[in-house]
Amino acid sequence: MKESAFSPTEEFALEQDNRDALGPFREEYYLPQGIVYLDGNSLGMLSKRAERTLMDSLNDWKRMGIDGWTQGERPWFYQAERLGACLAPLVGADPDEVIASGSTTVNLHQLASTFYQPEGKRTKILADELTFPSDIYALQSQIRLRGLDPHEHLVLAASRDGRFLEEDDIIACMTEEIALIVLPTVLYRSGQLLDIPRLTEEAHKRGIMIGFDGCHSVGAIPHRFSEWDVDFAYWCNYKYLNGGPGSVGALYVNRKHFGRLPGLAGWFGSDKEKQFDMELGFSPAQTAGAYQIGTPHILSMAPLFGALSMFEEAGIDQIRQKSLQQTAYLMDLLDEELADHGFVIGNPREDARRGGHVSLEHPEAARICKALKDSGVIPDFRAPNVIRLAPVALYTSYHDVWRAVQILKRIMEERTYERYENKRGVVA
Repeated sequence: MKESAFSPTEEFALEQDNRDALGPFREEYYLPQGIVYLDGNSLGMLSKRAERTLMDSLNDWKRMGIDGWTQGERPWFYQAERLGACLAPLVGADPDEVIASGSTTVNLHQLASTFYQPEGKRTKILADELTFPSDIYALQSQIRLRGLDPHEHLVLAASRDGRFLEEDDIIACMTEEIALIVLPTVLYRSGQLLDIPRLTEEAHKRGIMIGFDGCHSVGAIPHRFSEWDVDFAYWCNYKYLNGGPGSVGALYVNRKHFGRLPGLAGWFGSDKEKQFDMELGFSPAQTAGAYQIGTPHILSMAPLFGALSMFEEAGIDQIRQKSLQQTAYLMDLLDEELADHGFVIGNPREDARRGGHVSLEHPEAARICKALKDSGVIPDFRAPNVIRLAPVALYTSYHDVWRAVQILKRIMEERTYERYENKRGVVA
């Protein structure tokens, strides 16, 4: 869609919707009536296709019982590989380099246990101080499992301002003591998109393996992991990919590492031709499938078949283009309508550095989020002061974005947020 000059009017928002090539996909989703849903970077909405493929899987179980593993339209025994092939174009990988398996943190444990091999001077893992805490917990435990002290052997690249990371600062931490680097593609609070190819190139110049957490980018931003020579990556599928709460995760392993023995072996990582030989010697698959551990969660996988079909039709490049346009439009509206209410836009303004959400900072963020929810806008709060707002290209309209800002403006002008405690709930 060609961009038009910005206007804060409702008519402009409606005009943008009329010109939106991805607009028809909105009808594919179950969207709460009267609600503006801007939390798709935490949990994407249910589509009719995802519902249908889930019901297909339930019906296979009902009709065929155990024969569902090898019969029907989508035999369960091969679902992880089939979903990997569907996910591969979104991350720029070959189909056999991606597998749907596990969850984000389980997959990180699997990959770190495989690629973190402390030896000689190289005993440390490099991460960053702004990453999602679960990644840090996993890396700390992997270090402890090797008899080392995380306080000494986990290096965290520092942020200069508490919002962003400078690639130069990360590269400066790539010393001869670093054995492995694990970084986010997009920072979960500020939405900063890191320079993945540059960081990968610099790591490899120094003989260091590098992997990325793609939870806040896959499905919103195209990647080219194979072209960039990324060693591995992992991500969840319930955010931008709309796979459903607790949906199965996924991982990527560069084919140059095929044949490496996974750190955590399990029977579903076997060569599929030998899996049911029941031999005590592990024969791993010669693909990313080797990194599976246990039996796939079939009913968790099923909605992804329907959800991903729309990404194939829409194309990840077109999705990224609309995402950038909608987040830019949201920032323009915030600048226009809320300049006098103490908000700071805490995400990069530049397209090349911005992920899929806008990070809006305010001292009263927790109570403002509560007021927004009670007024029909679903945001996302991140302590201590961030309101994350994520227009999702396949189902968020420009008019949704316009309405959300008008509601936020009213909340601030009428100070209705003061009715709420400035404290997050148990689940934020």
